[in-house]
Amino acid sequence: MKRGSKETETSARRISRRALFLGASQLAVVGVLGWRMRALQVEQGDIYRSLAERNRIDIELLPPDRGLIYDVNGVILAENEQFYNITITREDAGDVDAVLAKLARLIPITEEQIARAREELDKVRGDIRVTVAERVPWDDVSRVVVNAPALPGVTAELGLSRLYPQETDMAHVVGYVGPVSDYDLSRIDDQDPLLRIPRFQIGKTMIENKLERVLRGKAGTLEVEKNAAGRVMRELSRAEGEPGSDVQLTVDARLQNYVQARLGEESAAAVVIDLEDGDIAAIGSAPSFDPNLFVRGISQADWDALNERDKDPREHHRPLAAKTVQGAYPPGSTFKMVTALAALEDGVVEPEETVRCLGQMDVSDVRFHCWKRGGHGNMNLHESLKQSCDVYYYDIGQRVGIDKIAAMARRLGLGERHDLPMSAITTGIAPDKDWKRRERGEDWRIGDTVNASIGQGYVLASPLQLAVMTARIATGRSVSPRLVLSIDGVEQPSGAGEDMGLNENHLRRIRASMFDVSNHRRGTAYRTRIVAEGMQMAGKTGTSQVRRITAEERAQGVWRNEDLPWHRRDHALYVGFAPYENPKYAVAIVVEHGGGGSAAAAPIARDIMLQALHGGTPPLSAYPSADRSRIEEQQRRLDLRDIRPGRTADRA
Repeated sequence: MKRGSKETETSARRISRRALFLGASQLAVVGVLGWRMRALQVEQGDIYRSLAERNRIDIELLPPDRGLIYDVNGVILAENEQFYNITITREDAGDVDAVLAKLARLIPITEEQIARAREELDKVRGDIRVTVAERVPWDDVSRVVVNAPALPGVTAELGLSRLYPQETDMAHVVGYVGPVSDYDLSRIDDQDPLLRIPRFQIGKTMIENKLERVLRGKAGTLEVEKNAAGRVMRELSRAEGEPGSDVQLTVDARLQNYVQARLGEESAAAVVIDLEDGDIAAIGSAPSFDPNLFVRGISQADWDALNERDKDPREHHRPLAAKTVQGAYPPGSTFKMVTALAALEDGVVEPEETVRCLGQMDVSDVRFHCWKRGGHGNMNLHESLKQSCDVYYYDIGQRVGIDKIAAMARRLGLGERHDLPMSAITTGIAPDKDWKRRERGEDWRIGDTVNASIGQGYVLASPLQLAVMTARIATGRSVSPRLVLSIDGVEQPSGAGEDMGLNENHLRRIRASMFDVSNHRRGTAYRTRIVAEGMQMAGKTGTSQVRRITAEERAQGVWRNEDLPWHRRDHALYVGFAPYENPKYAVAIVVEHGGGGSAAAAPIARDIMLQALHGGTPPLSAYPSADRSRIEEQQRRLDLRDIRPGRTADRA
């Protein structure tokens, strides 16, 4: 049926109205979109452009592998172990508190960890990752990874941390690492950006600290693409850094382990030097500590124990102190070789000339006593060293004078700071007239010379210095201690030293006297001699006073060391070298408040020397027959570590 013209016109008008409405609606939508696009691109373009760029590309530092540390035989002393950390980035996280709260519901995190992370986030740039939890087990890591979309800015990272497999044996040699602190940043002039990474580990003490730049290496970079939530979408480029250099020490881990075990619970130190090139074969301080405690974050209980908070300060054995290089002690009678050599070289005494010892000597109205109350009678140089007569040295010390004694002491390595990569090395004191005037503002007195002649008074030396002194007497060369054998396979300068220019006949007399100290029946160390043929040791005992003995006490009878409180007992010392005919090692022992050197220090020195000469447990036949049953029991009792076999000092 045909439509009329009127119906056609009405229909056309309806269609036109609908089209107009539809077109207007479309135009409005397009207008709104255009306005919004203009707002995003023009008015807020800089903001979103910046966000887009930041979310798309991020450049991160890649910490390098820290160099490894080995002993002389390739036994690992410091290595790196893998572990997982949970980190957070402030800019990617947005609401940091909310994200941390979610994270705490997924894995065990203490309030202290959260507070520390929050504090670090406030200190660093917003794009730097801050560690929330360290050494996280894999189950916790997997929960974080699965819930990543709900944890913006949170990442599970694989990292490296230091591990010290020899534990207490090498703590005072290798040292330990720890997170960079504000104090570290304030005292070092180092612009390495790695140091700005929160909790990045650097060397704090000893080798780890002194060779920090060598061991640290150089950072690499990682360029990644991220989405708006901070999730890594893909890796764009990677530039690997340079790993730290490997360091090989001269120390023998097996001998070092024996030294630590032999020192035991004593507050003591021992140094063994290889005489060929000055290599330190062992350098032990007791008691020791486990450096791994510091790497992992030491607890308050462990810190209090190491600082001996539960003890009277006078009874402290100071496990954190490296007594080998940081301790300075009166060397006592071990210093008598210095006085004797000074007098011989100066020509003020002949070797066979005698001094009569009556047990005491009066000097300027002050009475100085010999350790042997009744005196030794007539003493020449040889007998005076063998029997350790004090009066002999009171006499020749005054004749040669303090300045020449001090000069000889420095020539033999005392009063000298030896250049080793260890912390807080003491210089000791080889005093002379200028020193007292400069340091004390007083003139030197004759009584000061008398005291110094037997290693008392102002004279102070470390166990390392005493070992160097003994090495120089044994060889006639200016032996210098060497602790680092090589860096990345490049051998470091030898410490063999040049001839010191001392009269060889004088040195032979001193060595012969030291031989009789340990091998003659009247020698002060005869009971702790080595009887193995070709391995006999030459040495010198020493006992240094830490208290003044009054006239009243002498009249009533001097107190025995074992009857005194520990902190008032004498220090015990021993120095020696062996074998006598062809010296290979020099050794120095100090036992704090150990009493007599012959009783407390000499036995330790003998046992350590035999261990060094044999490269392991010596046969019982090397000991005097009267000692063998006791030594056999001692060898069974010592808690020696099972040292892992060495390997080549590289990364293979």
